[in-house]
Amino acid sequence: MSQQHVGAAVGTPPGDTFADDSIAEYLKGQPEFFERHPLLLLSLKLPHRTGGPAISLVERQVAVLRTRNSQLERQFKDLVSVAKQNDALVGKIHQLSLKLMGAPTLPARLEQLETSLREDFGAERAVLVLFPSAPATATREGFVKRLPLDDADVRPYAAFLRAAKPRCGPLRDRQKNVFDRDADLVSSAAFVPLGAESSLGFLIIGSRDADHFHPGKRMDFLARLGELLAVSLSREQL
Repeated sequence: MSQQHVGAAVGTPPGDTFADDSIAEYLKGQPEFFERHPLLLLSLKLPHRTGGPAISLVERQVAVLRTRNSQLERQFKDLVSVAKQNDALVGKIHQLSLKLMGAPTLPARLEQLETSLREDFGAERAVLVLFPSAPATATREGFVKRLPLDDADVRPYAAFLRAAKPRCGPLRDRQKNVFDRDADLVSSAAFVPLGAESSLGFLIIGSRDADHFHPGKRMDFLARLGELLAVSLSREQL
């Protein structure tokens, strides 16, 4: 096909320089173009990206397809990895549910919770902050902190408590005060509200890694954990 024919097809006057997008649009609409002109396809040469000799268009297409295939393969592997992680989390939360249901008392349930967070979920530091509305029997030394809503250690969490939704992110210096030991070593944390409008308190799980609990973390598993703990606490009141 001559330049005049191509120009007519894409609406470009003969003799005018073809715009790249016009040529690209024409070829998109004519997928059989190179089938009609196989010699042209074989004769086209493209500069090699690594500075080597020119290669044919077919070779470049094969290289592009190989690169795209590698990208898709990596994406697939990432999806499989995420799916496996999600399945593992679901299994751990299920096992924690069974342990909490089997514990005869609230202190025993809190012991199971602390142990599971440390051994099953790999929590480096965890504190369960409970407000006066939580059952009085909800105690466990070194894990449970009972604080009033206007306590100085609770005030830095005011915005999170008002939102009453799980969140992850870096810890501000004032927020670290809720940890009684190794507070300065905690860099990021997951915050889990307990009860309607955070009425019972909140669970905070800390990590030394500043990027471990980042804002992009999935929150649905944390929300399930919060619901599970709220029910465990409410059982004592019932």
